[in-house]
Amino acid sequence: MVDRWDVAAAAGAVTLVALAALVGGLLYLNDRPVQASAAPFYAHWLPHVGPGTPLVLMVAGLIVWRGFVVAERLSWRALRLTAYVVAVTWTLSLAMVDGWQRGLAGRLTTGPEYLDEVPGVTDVSVMIRGFTGRILDFQPDSWTTHVAGHPPGALLIFVWLERAGLGGGGWAALACILVGSLATVAVPETVRLLSVSGEAAARAVVPFAVVFPGAVWIGASADGLFAGITAVGVMLLARKRVLAAVAGGALVTFGIYLSYGLVLLAPLVLVALLATRRTARSTDTDRNAESVGVTGRALKPATLGVVMGSALIGGVAVAGSFSAAGFWWPDGYHLVVERYYQGLASVRPYGYWVWANIAALVACAGPMTAVILRRATVRRGAEAVGSPERPAWDVTRLLPLAAAVAIVAADVSGLSKAETERIWLPFAVWFAAGAALLPVPSRRAWLVVQAGTAILVNHLLLTSW
Repeated sequence: MVDRWDVAAAAGAVTLVALAALVGGLLYLNDRPVQASAAPFYAHWLPHVGPGTPLVLMVAGLIVWRGFVVAERLSWRALRLTAYVVAVTWTLSLAMVDGWQRGLAGRLTTGPEYLDEVPGVTDVSVMIRGFTGRILDFQPDSWTTHVAGHPPGALLIFVWLERAGLGGGGWAALACILVGSLATVAVPETVRLLSVSGEAAARAVVPFAVVFPGAVWIGASADGLFAGITAVGVMLLARKRVLAAVAGGALVTFGIYLSYGLVLLAPLVLVALLATRRTARSTDTDRNAESVGVTGRALKPATLGVVMGSALIGGVAVAGSFSAAGFWWPDGYHLVVERYYQGLASVRPYGYWVWANIAALVACAGPMTAVILRRATVRRGAEAVGSPERPAWDVTRLLPLAAAVAIVAADVSGLSKAETERIWLPFAVWFAAGAALLPVPSRRAWLVVQAGTAILVNHLLLTSW
């Protein structure tokens, strides 16, 4: 049984998508284009099937049929591995709907992408040192659009791949999928570490993290790779261990050297650092199950001050390395804002995209996002229909709300106009953390909605990323 208010919230989200498509089309017909071929999506309307279609349907069917049973029966370690493998398969099958070349190998080589600049990077130190000097457009050595629009960390990853013998679009796409799919593990693990319900809440999240509709863009875009890296960083901070905090701080900080907009991960980082279970029973259970060291004694979580200090050490190490190499982040950011308005942003109407961006997010995170946000904010109505009762400070509420805060900030800034179905992937993956708020009887229905969203989008649109 599905709650009528949940249905209304999801229907409202879908209506927003339809309205954005209608208004975008009408503006185009009136010679006021919004500069996106299939607004609110950066894609082309092209109903089609492809080699990946049978596998997509099979994977979706298996997850809907047995996903919750598997999530309940496997050990937590086995479940994490299984979820990751299935998520990779799901993402690959969605990409293969468009075929190997169009869906994967050619995805990161078409247009002004990162791989266009990789052959020209013969000296990494020289590239980083001179990076800001090539951000602005209309000069002979300007970076291509995506390289100019991001800090040097993004280009650096693809340079490293090429130097490791994994050059070309195929390897780059597979790297984006393999790293991006780590969010499928990181999000439930963060819930397990911090929710009052611990592992029980995390197990409810797993099937939704696996069939994340944004997998359409994780396979393959660099933003999918960014989502995986930063999700692991947040998860490591949630562990409240010294070494994990150092690594988590380093990964989250590296995130802002992948994309300027990822400074908005701050609300999620704060939740990971400040949230605690506040239940001794669940903490003791997990110490016995997961946190026993080589001596056989449970490892105690570090104090908040130590964790924050450790995270700061990791972050400073990354920021200091880029600064020492010659890239000063604030300079890059200010130049990118100027470059942004040298391109399509100057003609993309803010009045349309400030709300149409959210419509694109609905396709990325799924209509269930509206349901989760409703339940995260309206506790009385949610609990009345039998959803698991959780305190207002539980991460199953806080993580989706933190992601929403980050997205609203990005949206109103005017620096995200169109293409948010991929740009906001690092935030969108966290909405699945709220799946534990859904009433148990309705979860399978919402899983069908999430899987169906990805299937419809990938078969109705020829996505650009």
